[in-house]
Amino acid sequence: MSRFDFGRNWDTFLAHLDEERIERATRELRSRFGTETLDGETFLDFGCGSGLFSLAAHRLGADRIVSLDYDADSVDCCRRLRANVDADDWDVRRADLLDTDEIRALDEFDYVYCWGVAHHTGDMWRAIDNLTRLVADGGTLCLGLYQRRDSGLWNSHRARRLKRFYNDAPAPVRTLLVLGWGSAVLAYRTVRLGENPVRHVREYEENRGMSFWTDVRDWVGGYPFEFASPEEVRRYFDREHGAFELLREDVPSDSPSAVCTYVFRKSGRP
Repeated sequence: MSRFDFGRNWDTFLAHLDEERIERATRELRSRFGTETLDGETFLDFGCGSGLFSLAAHRLGADRIVSLDYDADSVDCCRRLRANVDADDWDVRRADLLDTDEIRALDEFDYVYCWGVAHHTGDMWRAIDNLTRLVADGGTLCLGLYQRRDSGLWNSHRARRLKRFYNDAPAPVRTLLVLGWGSAVLAYRTVRLGENPVRHVREYEENRGMSFWTDVRDWVGGYPFEFASPEEVRRYFDREHGAFELLREDVPSDSPSAVCTYVFRKSGRP
């Protein structure tokens, strides 16, 4: 199964990257792992994208950082970010989260970060299985997965059908889908929130550091697309990976586009 190309957005992001965004990511990483420092620890960023959270781990004192991504453009962006940082032990390379042999050849890490990635591989539970192999005893895994929503007009199943249709459609139809979806988002924000659509697009790029329309394309086209409820995730880890203790979960909203964050600690006991 082919995977959607997310890497093109990161060029725009790097062009807008500034100290404020780096500090924001550093605070976010500290909050997600529940630690003030990574001093002396090893850190794996699987699905690194631009490399922003790898850079945040460097800021927090990680002793060794490995940044991996399936997307070649993302790897290139992360390497360019890495080239501007004085970090002696920060490795960036391409890797497939579904390649079990490749995963087995990697080291274990004190902190493993994989946010918004496993649900786009085409085999989410296998991807999670492989991630758990990379967590050292006593280590921590931060995992971000799309939330399951089964009911309502706009639910996870309809979102998946839209994304599959986009990827099977010819280029002109894809363009129309992106324009239609983006226009619907802007119309909603104009009518319900009273926002100026032109200003929203401009400020979106300034604040997020990414093109609004490229982000729309990434969401509409982001296939494979899998999801799970918090209950499913907890049951899965209890059944398949009993050595992992759930430290916290953050369920932001009841939406098929919401990413739930789970933090597990590996106790080393089966």
